[in-house]
Amino acid sequence: MHATICDYIADTVQNSIEAGASEIDLSLSENEDIIEVMIKDNGKGMDDATLAKVWDPFYTEEGKHEKRHIGMGLPMLRQVVENTDGEVSLESGKGSGTSLKFSFSAGHPDTPPLGDVATTVTSLINYAGECKLRFKHIRGSESYVITTDELESVLGNLHEVTNVTLVRDFLRAQESGMETGVTFATTALASTKKGTAAPEINSSKPPRSENGETYT
Repeated sequence: MHATICDYIADTVQNSIEAGASEIDLSLSENEDIIEVMIKDNGKGMDDATLAKVWDPFYTEEGKHEKRHIGMGLPMLRQVVENTDGEVSLESGKGSGTSLKFSFSAGHPDTPPLGDVATTVTSLINYAGECKLRFKHIRGSESYVITTDELESVLGNLHEVTNVTLVRDFLRAQESGMETGVTFATTALASTKKGTAAPEINSSKPPRSENGETYT
């Protein structure tokens, strides 16, 4: 199975979490020419010596991956990015966090498929523990933003099984809504959790589910 762009997003965001970040800003931007991902965290950062090693496929920071098997890593990411006419940049400082940006040419035949954004972000929210995550997705002229703070204010504990499902389904509705010009306010989750009203929306157009049906 080939890796998706979401697989690379998951791998690199998990790096931020394991670096002790308490806040992570993740953005995904798509247009007809480029797919760009930006990740910024306030983790422990890296000194110049460590920064010089991270592109070495044989380098792994001792004790960093205690919660998971070692992921695909930055060297593999850079190889895929460069093979698809994209770019990758990494900035970090000891004690000042890390910023990673990578992109793929949208029209290149070897650019990986996007993957399942909703499931990936939901999994990262659960992996993050107490870390605060902000996610923004831009596709053409459409966009939406969610934060774990907003989700928690509506749902409470995001690690409860019911809430995990609600967050995933909410994100799926957002992703589907970007195709039809309809996105939902986070407060829509409150009524969804209670099983009452239809989602509150940020558009005058009727909201649609992932399979294209109109909410009623």
